[in-house]
Amino acid sequence: MTKTYDSVPSHRVAFIGLGVMGGPMAGHLAAAGHQVSVYNRTAAKAVAWAARHGGRAAATPREAAEGAQLVFVCVGNDDDLRSVLLGDDGVYAGLAAGAIVADHTTASAEVAVEMAALAQARGLGFVDAPVSGGEAGAVNGLLTVMCGGDETAFEAVRPVAMAYSRAITRVGGSGAGQRAKMVNQICIAGLVQGLAEAIAFGEHAGLDMKQVLDVIGKGAAQSWQLDNRGQTMVDDRFDFGFAVDWMRKDLGLVLAEARRNGSRLPVTALVDQFYADVQQQGGGRWDTSSLIRRLREPRQD
Repeated sequence: MTKTYDSVPSHRVAFIGLGVMGGPMAGHLAAAGHQVSVYNRTAAKAVAWAARHGGRAAATPREAAEGAQLVFVCVGNDDDLRSVLLGDDGVYAGLAAGAIVADHTTASAEVAVEMAALAQARGLGFVDAPVSGGEAGAVNGLLTVMCGGDETAFEAVRPVAMAYSRAITRVGGSGAGQRAKMVNQICIAGLVQGLAEAIAFGEHAGLDMKQVLDVIGKGAAQSWQLDNRGQTMVDDRFDFGFAVDWMRKDLGLVLAEARRNGSRLPVTALVDQFYADVQQQGGGRWDTSSLIRRLREPRQD
């Protein structure tokens, strides 16, 4: 599909982390007319991105951030985030007062609060802004972004980030975006397990599950997971999408936060262990819909 970009004045921006999500997101910023500098831990990926999209490949996060009004980050976890933001070669060292960092990493709420406080001490803005929509959402510029942080900083980020988003919403102060993403992952874990059980049950019952999914997808059972993963689950195809390893990382964040705030998440904890079983089957890089693989294994009882 072709993304239509809103008319937004050109900004000097940097994008840190050009993985499966970050690369396409940065590409949308360039296509929308922004001046983009990029950094990636594997330098060749940044050079290749710049050759494809224009812009500038930088040798360090600090170099990428120098002169930027907004810096977008999409890395792996809390430690990765600290490594690109802090230190002599970090993003914060390269920014002038008034610049803003928007972090799209799915990380802990604690690190979001920590990075926001350090940013404020330097006269910088910080928005925790994890995304939902997967690789397809990043490629098509249709991500959903949930944000925490100062409202003024959010309003500065929002029109620029719409280059790769279909919705970007502030849900509270620092850390609220990460907690909202945790809510999202709780929902997905339960939905995928329910869909896996439904398909496995229907297969054992001798039903044509592609037909059944088409029928129930027109009723109350309809969901994004059913529409986008049901048919491939029937076909036993999982070589795409959001990896089990990544989901386990996210659910680890969820369960740690639940321990802190006193939430009871029995289904989420159980599904996390089911994903551990999939990892044991060699499925760490399979799509999260591969939960059904557990149910297709021969029964042991």
